[in-house]
Amino acid sequence: MTPDPLPIDAVLPDLLVILAREGQAVLQAPPGAGKTTRVPLALLAAGTPGRIVLLEPRRLAARAAAERMAHTLGEPVGRTVGYRMRGDSKVSAATRIEVLTEGILTRMIQDAPDLPGVGALLFDEFHERSLAADLGLALAVESRGALRPDLQLLVMSATLDAQPVADLLGAPVVTAEGRAFPVDLRWLPRPLAGPVETATAAAIREALETTQGDVLAFLPGEREIRRTESLLQGLPGVAVRPLYSALPPAAQRLALEPADTGRKVVLATSIAETSLTIPGIRAVVDAGRARRSRFDPGSGMSALVTERVTKAEATQRAGRAGRVAPGICWRLWTRGEEGGLQPFPPPEILAADLAPLALDLALWGSADLPFLTPPPEGALAEARRLLTDLGALADGRITAHGQEMAALAVHPRLAHMLLRAGKGAALLAAILSEGERPAPGSADLSPVLGGGLRPEARDRIKREAGRLARLAPDRAPMDPGAMAALAYPDRIALRRPGDAPRFLLSGGRGAVAAQGDPLGAQRLLVVTDLDGAGEEARIRAALPLDESDLRSVLSDRLRVVEEAAWSPRDGRVQARRQERLGALVLSDRPWEAAPPEALATAMLDGARSLGLRLPPAAERFRARVALARSAGGDLPDLSDAALLATVGDWLLPWLDGLRTEADWRRLDLLPALRARLTHAQAREIDRLVPAHFTTPLGRQVPIDYAQDGPEIAVRLQEMLGVTSHPLAAGKPIRVTLLSPGQTPIAVVSDLPGFWRSSYPEVRKEMRGRYPRHPWPESPWEAEPTLRAKPRGT
Repeated sequence: MTPDPLPIDAVLPDLLVILAREGQAVLQAPPGAGKTTRVPLALLAAGTPGRIVLLEPRRLAARAAAERMAHTLGEPVGRTVGYRMRGDSKVSAATRIEVLTEGILTRMIQDAPDLPGVGALLFDEFHERSLAADLGLALAVESRGALRPDLQLLVMSATLDAQPVADLLGAPVVTAEGRAFPVDLRWLPRPLAGPVETATAAAIREALETTQGDVLAFLPGEREIRRTESLLQGLPGVAVRPLYSALPPAAQRLALEPADTGRKVVLATSIAETSLTIPGIRAVVDAGRARRSRFDPGSGMSALVTERVTKAEATQRAGRAGRVAPGICWRLWTRGEEGGLQPFPPPEILAADLAPLALDLALWGSADLPFLTPPPEGALAEARRLLTDLGALADGRITAHGQEMAALAVHPRLAHMLLRAGKGAALLAAILSEGERPAPGSADLSPVLGGGLRPEARDRIKREAGRLARLAPDRAPMDPGAMAALAYPDRIALRRPGDAPRFLLSGGRGAVAAQGDPLGAQRLLVVTDLDGAGEEARIRAALPLDESDLRSVLSDRLRVVEEAAWSPRDGRVQARRQERLGALVLSDRPWEAAPPEALATAMLDGARSLGLRLPPAAERFRARVALARSAGGDLPDLSDAALLATVGDWLLPWLDGLRTEADWRRLDLLPALRARLTHAQAREIDRLVPAHFTTPLGRQVPIDYAQDGPEIAVRLQEMLGVTSHPLAAGKPIRVTLLSPGQTPIAVVSDLPGFWRSSYPEVRKEMRGRYPRHPWPESPWEAEPTLRAKPRGT
């Protein structure tokens, strides 16, 4: 068969020469140029030795490309041209061109790094920057450099900034001009306010009324496609065809083929942007949204988020209207909003769940691969922690269990579940792998497992389940919740107290079920899908979990924690014995046999929380030590800050038997402070900074060192006859002289001077007030006394 000429034909001779000479190249060609099908056939015709392997990012594109090339050769698929993808393949011994989905290539290189029998490796639509494509290219570059210098590598793209890829490969860039007709772009007069489905349906109706040919509309996902489809029911002479990845192959082909009668409207996700040929399209309606997976390494959850398209995506979508004739593209955003669009979509490696990548790197034996965009270190470290938790890694190296997991070609969580739960987990693994969700009204996956698969997904899931069952070992039967717990040990959900259906996940995050969902009443769930948004993620899919099953399958993760801790709320030490799974407390009982040292340690935290409150005697002692330290003594720091900083060193032995805040308040800390001093230090303190002043009558009066200097309070009559001012620590003691009624008369720092200067006035005033007490004229010569004269004398 002689195919119609395409723009790519003009550069094919140069491209073949470069590949033969350099072995590597980057081909930049716009959508519709023909690169996907013409380049592999040209390599075949040029006599390229070995198989020519073409990598496609999607199953739909892979199958369509193989079918088009086989049709060009006048052969059925599976002879010269075949395809392989997970769960479906058509190849034979005669196959020279193999179209693969990207994950298949990773397995091929891991199994045989020298890629025996492969002569050329082509990466199509590389601009989509899928994680599998980035990994596949990195592995291929390393394999070519070390083992296969004869392997031809070609990276093909429509909108990619080609130079970084060319620099990575050390390869030239070949550019093909496109063949496109002008496309009239039409924007909204004002920002979209209502549902995107309503606006899309309205734009489609306008396109049908004002243009000829078929209409292609881009929507973010299946939900929006189905809603738009319902709004277009009843259009006369118009066939409405959905197109998204979860559709069965027959329904996908129907969207690509001309309508039997009349016109056709294709409602597609981003899979129709490139690599697929949909004949007859003259108008495009672009809702301006794309759905992408975003991974949060902190929560371990991926969420599908709907984002604005990028400029590159919008350009490709609009170009679909100009493939066969001048066309029109309705853009459901304003011209002003277009300036805020990002130039290119972000590489998936920057936002994806990196657990599969981390497992592949461990299986390869090196993470030092030539990535176009290196994986983020934080996300990669989180992925490795998950793999270690699942037993796939030990000390950073892949284990035998990890090697078995990698061979299953599913997410590591599901691979671990299959190996531990056996063939009985195959259907659940297929459902989770394909993203099948429960019907509206409940997040419970049980009905789906019981046969409630959507008709369009049933065959695909059953094929995948059959594949996994053949690979999984034989194991004893398990309940679905127990199987799911093996895959998601960090998403075991324990219901919180209260009426609301709120849960705590074993990984530490909150989750909430919809009001009225029967799952909300369950004590334990395994959550397999969350929306990942907000403080509490919304549960989108889960399975009930029996506690006995939990204890059986995750027994190695259960921890018994016996803990005594200070409770600020209760103002006391609480001793509890808890059984925990991650952040979950499965049981909580009093710890009756808590050892005294554990209780004392908990009380120590209480002391830190409550702070120090020293009784007067302890404050005086601390002030004495501070005064001696200031004079150069080698003594410990007993300030509040120092005591609290070292509280564990000195206080613990004194907390035996204390449990409550009241106990702490009653504790006399003076003995504990004294114990901080050695015997020699205590004697030095007593010598330098005595605790008491001995009056002439032999009575000991405590010296207060807490103020600016040492201070005592004593009856004036007790100090009679004192002719030199008392000292402490080399400083004058500030003496508060008291009346017989214990009220202050004077505060003196020079007692002899007081006798001579101020005392006469005090004597004059006090004699009349206290006539029975002595007030001698010459106090420095009088005898000290505390006695009063008998009444009537």
